[in-house]
Amino acid sequence: MRAVIQRVSQASCSVEGKITGQIKTGFMVLLGIEDADSDEDTVWLAQKITNMRIFPDENGAMNKALSEVSGDILLISQFTLYASTKKGNRPGFTRSAKPDAAVPLYEKMIAELTKATGRKIQTGIFGADMKISLINDGPVTIIIDTKSKE
Repeated sequence: MRAVIQRVSQASCSVEGKITGQIKTGFMVLLGIEDADSDEDTVWLAQKITNMRIFPDENGAMNKALSEVSGDILLISQFTLYASTKKGNRPGFTRSAKPDAAVPLYEKMIAELTKATGRKIQTGIFGADMKISLINDGPVTIIIDTKSKE
């Protein structure tokens, strides 16, 4: 799994003009799922996301976690995070998991993030044409891949 985590002061997702999820302070997370991913990846990544200390403390240092700022999460499925650009100019997406494998892992991620935060996770709609709006605070953007665990 790959996650692009953006610290935001607000973010929202709409599908066909209707808001499906919105938050104020928190993380907007783009989540890519590949065929090799498992339930263990969701558990590890959910813990990593929720414990990420990238909010400023009273001295301005990135030292506070999501729970310390009463932050929320907007989780968006993003198969293009596994784009292959090695050959030609049109990206390929063969590493991205097909919906029958990806949807259960996406739902598991929602459940794991809910459990870890104790808060309702805001979402887009898996596979839909989504319009995302956000204000990246900082800007702060972190990329995590469960295969490299960096």
